[in-house]
Order: sequence, then C-alpha cells, then structure tokens
Amino acid sequence: MKTTLLLVGKTTNKHITACIDDYVGRICHYMPFTIQVIPELKGTKSLSMSQQKEREGELILKKLQESDHVILLDEKGIEMRSVEWAEWLEKKSQHLRSLVFVVGGPYGFSDAVYARSNGKISLSRMTFSHQMVRLVFVEQVYRACTIIKGEPYHHE
Repeated sequence: MKTTLLLVGKTTNKHITACIDDYVGRICHYMPFTIQVIPELKGTKSLSMSQQKEREGELILKKLQESDHVILLDEKGIEMRSVEWAEWLEKKSQHLRSLVFVVGGPYGFSDAVYARSNGKISLSRMTFSHQMVRLVFVEQVYRACTIIKGEPYHHE
C-alpha cells in the first residue's frame, strides 16, 4: 500500500522538518510513504475563513486520485491508542492500494473535502499547531510500523 501525507503549506520550523525527515526515512523501511505539500494560498488577508477553506479544498481535491482512500486528520475524528492505530493501519494495508492522510489549512477543510473523505482521525483532543501535527503523525506511523513488526520501539 502506498501511503501519502498531503499537507497544506510547508513546514517552516527547521527542527521540526529535520525530525519529520528522520521519521519518514524510518517509515520507508516498512512501507512506501511520501509527503506532498500544497503551497499556502497567497493574499489570504482579503479572503474570509470560508473562502480560504474553499480554495484550499479545491487544491486538495486536485491532488487526489479517484482510487485514493482519504483520511482527514481532524479534531472531530476518531481517537485510537497506538496499538489500535497499528491494527487499523495493518487492516487498511491488506486491501487498499493508496491511502492518503490530509492535514488541512488553519481553518480546517471545506465541505467538498469532507464529502470526498473516507474517514477522519484525531491525534488528540488537544490542539496542536499544524507544524506539530505533522511530526506527531509521522512518529505515530513509525510507531505503528514497529508494533506491526513486533519491534521494541513501543512499550505497553
């Protein structure tokens, strides 16, 4: 299964970028994993929150293929413990060809993106910066890979 993390806006903190790159390198030993970045919108000061979500939504939808199974990282999504997450990911890998996780812009997702998605996952009930969500997510993908393989990274 090909797995993609689709992001709106680049990661600007070089320390977070270095950590993300480290985990992506680790994940690639277990599965094909890529990060795709949609550039931030320009001139957003003149746009309302809903206009910005709509424009970002259009860009997100253009990046998706019809065959992609799309999961939004969303505060209203389901929460899982790391072991449950690993089981979920392993099940998906057995019958999907392409799994795309999406981190939206600062105001979330447009209705069209919600309609296109196949589900939502929440990393926590707490709020994280969009920069931190990326790092937490790739660490959890790596953790899931090690749980699936029975490796000692995760401790119960």
